[in-house]
Amino acid sequence: MPVVQFLRDKEIFAIGGGKGGTGKSFVASNLAIVLAKSNNRTLLIDADLGGANLHTCLGIPSPNVTLSDYIQNPAMRIEDVVVDTPLRNLHLISGAQDILDIANPKYTQKVKLLRAIQSLDVDFIVLDLGAGTNFNTLDFFLAADKGIMVVVPEPTSIENAYRFIKAALYRKLKLLASEPRIKEAIDKAMDKKNALGLRTPAELVEYVGQLDRSVGERMIQEVGRFRPRLVLNQVRSFGDVRIGYLMQNACLKYFGVRVDFLGYIENDDEVWQSIRKREPIALNGGYSRIAQSFQTIAQNLTHNLQLKPE
Repeated sequence: MPVVQFLRDKEIFAIGGGKGGTGKSFVASNLAIVLAKSNNRTLLIDADLGGANLHTCLGIPSPNVTLSDYIQNPAMRIEDVVVDTPLRNLHLISGAQDILDIANPKYTQKVKLLRAIQSLDVDFIVLDLGAGTNFNTLDFFLAADKGIMVVVPEPTSIENAYRFIKAALYRKLKLLASEPRIKEAIDKAMDKKNALGLRTPAELVEYVGQLDRSVGERMIQEVGRFRPRLVLNQVRSFGDVRIGYLMQNACLKYFGVRVDFLGYIENDDEVWQSIRKREPIALNGGYSRIAQSFQTIAQNLTHNLQLKPE
């Protein structure tokens, strides 16, 4: 069953990346603030169904209503769990808290949530995803208009980012397959040591094309459409910045996937101070280097977004 596709009257950004601790919530909250300050109706959704903390990033108390309430109560509307924030144009849906089974919703619950999000009257929706490559995270990432990976310039984070891209792409391809033998081939290809000898997505697509030419052709098209975005966080040097471009080249060479490098955020005491104070950097008027970095990322992400002065 395919992942629900969002309508085109709004843009949905999903913030993921695989490894925990890279700053996904930090990036999601500040990106949403920049969009809202540009006079766009913006909704920030804590889609980390096992560890919600976006309200803390925004410096507001834990909301009384969350995704837990919406998922558990069939009679509740998605609008009932949207809460205001101190910033005009910015609203929040807080993530599920303290309910273990909500962290792994049934497919029908996930479809219900995705369809409900489509109905909301906003300009931008920013989804803050959980860590890892479970199906929930991958499905939200794929269902969005633009999926954004947050990576820190460390070997473990970079390696996890590559795994995330591969897992998301293979999940996307598997949703196209209906024949068990093709699904089995995709599952096997996820293992580097698979008996089929498939090492890259290109090799997988070629193999599937031999099994079923029409499915192979559709997979080629889907690989072409799959275009993750990349943000580097905690950058300390120009060498760190180069990692973004090196990852672009590596993804194109080994996966056949084009990655857009949106920008980077420097490692700065201003970041941890803002987190400790629960005062998002993007609220400070846009004069700091970090705040300006988020404006650049937002402009690269939206292309024609005109950031308006306060």
